[in-house]
Amino acid sequence: MLARPVRDRRSSRRGRAVGLLAIVTAALLAACGGTTGDVGSEGEDSDLPLVYGVFATPLEEPWDGAIHAALESAAADGLIEYKHVDDLSTSDAMERALRDIATNEDPAAIIGDAFAAEESVRKVAAEFPDIPFAFGSGGEPAGPNMSVFDNWLQDPAYLAGMLAGGLTTSDTIGVVGAMPIPEVNRIVNAFVLGVKETNPDATVKVSFINSFFDPAAAKQAAQAHVDAGADVLFAERDGVIAAAEEADIPVIGMMVDQEAEAPGHVVTSLIWDVRPTVDAVIDQIENGPEAVNLGEYSFMAADGSDIAEINTDIVGGVPEDLVAQVEEKRAAIKDGSLETPVDESAPAKSIDVSTK
Repeated sequence: MLARPVRDRRSSRRGRAVGLLAIVTAALLAACGGTTGDVGSEGEDSDLPLVYGVFATPLEEPWDGAIHAALESAAADGLIEYKHVDDLSTSDAMERALRDIATNEDPAAIIGDAFAAEESVRKVAAEFPDIPFAFGSGGEPAGPNMSVFDNWLQDPAYLAGMLAGGLTTSDTIGVVGAMPIPEVNRIVNAFVLGVKETNPDATVKVSFINSFFDPAAAKQAAQAHVDAGADVLFAERDGVIAAAEEADIPVIGMMVDQEAEAPGHVVTSLIWDVRPTVDAVIDQIENGPEAVNLGEYSFMAADGSDIAEINTDIVGGVPEDLVAQVEEKRAAIKDGSLETPVDESAPAKSIDVSTK
């Protein structure tokens, strides 16, 4: 049982068709996606349940990349066959892909993100009630088969804020986020509280690029923070790490361990481990679809999130006592003795952390 409650949020297989629809589907899959996992041998179909990942953004975008990695992990463990399509950037493209996959591929489950195409995902899920659908969503589950999940990363965000607060020498930290929606706000606000833990004199500058994937805009926003005096950055969006490397300052990554992108600058990353969520969906394959909120599987106490190993070999180094402080708080979160507040209010553009 988790120490923190998860807030409620808006959350017969058909035979394979032939002809033109199948041709269109094949073209779509070839253009946008790929296949991983055990797909059988000598042209034979796998006996494993087929799970499809359906993503609005390219997999380079860390949010969908984290889901993709968890599905690849389940395939590597021999639990599922896994195929995916990505970069479905419009609601129409998402709807077409979902309907074609559900009709032609006989999937055991479909997992993806619905934030940019909520109506389309829910519409197609309702048409195929025997297939479990599980999608990242800001909405509630929808019976009988539409489950929802989200990246509840306030725990690692707090720890990352502690690191940022202890590393800054200018007392100015820059954050670049997607947009001021609850899913992003709670991460930024937890980060700010973590900064306060180690540096109550700091100021956190926050900007939003109003896109889930625009590395050029994110880099530009990060550079503006650097110009305003920030000497530590938080890359809630892709593109910020490149700016930090150019400015030769520490940066915190997001969703997956991004140290390899700038080994001398990425001090840690917020890690979203979607495998517990994927395992819950695999249970639905075995026991029948449900319409539930799977958000609890993203909490640190459920091993659904964490921070990457702290990289002390970065520009300026990381004090040993700061690492010890962070590890102490991490242990308290893991054992349930520390609860990270969930604050989904929109953060100000400039935050004096002493007032938080």
